[in-house]
Amino acid sequence: MTIIIAALPISEVRGAIPVAIGVFGMEPVEAYLLAVMGNLLPVVPLLLFLGPVSDYLRRFSLGDRFFTWLFARTRKKYIQEHENFGLLALCLFVAIPMPVTGAWTGCAVAFLLGLKFWHAFLAIAAGVMIAAAIVTGAVVGVQFVAF
Repeated sequence: MTIIIAALPISEVRGAIPVAIGVFGMEPVEAYLLAVMGNLLPVVPLLLFLGPVSDYLRRFSLGDRFFTWLFARTRKKYIQEHENFGLLALCLFVAIPMPVTGAWTGCAVAFLLGLKFWHAFLAIAAGVMIAAAIVTGAVVGVQFVAF
């Protein structure tokens, strides 16, 4: 269940680790490892297939207008603001355990910026591990204080 929760786009490690430790009574290390594995499961297919899916959708007028707008907007805003940071910025973006940050959004950002698969995967994986460590530490800390 922890792997499934971690693989979902909304919950990711932010939801999986508290459930694993608090509800299922897992040890923090076990919860961390399962959540990281689960969160990384969709990363490979997302990084590999976002391009072909967008190419297919661009064959249609509405899809082409949407992706043209999205690419122009994202590249202009993100590259101008974070051009010097590159993969480190992607890693830190994924590492922040807040809503709308995480592996799923990191894959979208990597795709929009045209990052190479392995570079993007490693940056996202590092970000997921950092986020999972932050969430695990927070859950263990709350448990220590509360109980």
